[in-house]
Amino acid sequence: MKILLSNDDGVYAEGIRALADSLKDIAEIIIVAPDRNRSGASNSLTLENPLRVVEIEKNIYSVQGTPTDCVHFALNELLKDDMPDLVLSGINHGANLGDDVLYSGTVAAAMEGHFLGVQSIAFSLVGNQHFETAGKIVRAIVDQHITSPIPTNRLLNINIPDVPFNQLKGQEVTRLGARHHAETMIKQQDPRGQDVYWLGPPGKEQDAGIGTDFYAIENGFVSITPMQVDLTAHESLASMGTWLKGDME
Repeated sequence: MKILLSNDDGVYAEGIRALADSLKDIAEIIIVAPDRNRSGASNSLTLENPLRVVEIEKNIYSVQGTPTDCVHFALNELLKDDMPDLVLSGINHGANLGDDVLYSGTVAAAMEGHFLGVQSIAFSLVGNQHFETAGKIVRAIVDQHITSPIPTNRLLNINIPDVPFNQLKGQEVTRLGARHHAETMIKQQDPRGQDVYWLGPPGKEQDAGIGTDFYAIENGFVSITPMQVDLTAHESLASMGTWLKGDME
């Protein structure tokens, strides 16, 4: 099989190399990833500048762009005549839990693959040490998909506890939890006396009960969350229709 890999930590990141190493004996691996760290890029596309792409090694491409740019380029140009069987994004250096997915370039790369019709999975290590553990989970998920294809056309967001493999408690299918609002911004001054601002740390978990991705990770389980691109609040369509009709009469 053929697997396209991308990420948001950059083409030289440890996580994407661990991802490739876990699969290189069962698939042809093509890496198309940003030339530098693009964490937090979400689903942004580069629209007003050309994408510069360099093949730094055989089947490893560095792109001056976002994670979404990378997958968009790979599926619409580089591999358009021989599409991959899977798009895998990661292994991210850090968690992508709850509403983190709204900002995550890791999830965005997988979402672009999903949007363009290829089964896609985002992998994140909740830390930055045990990439071997994450690689084993990647391999297990892909092996299972080969034997029995994933029974949904949804994008999967998978988070892995940062522990030795033998300390994992298992795997759970979860829903996205939620955080409180992020902390306030941090104001400082640069050496020239100009004000600069840093984003505050992520908020604490707000919705982290049983069934959420937060809860699974906290209790030592791999979290597997099926996601969809459609953001429509379908349950609100009827009430909004009633409200609009009443407002116009």
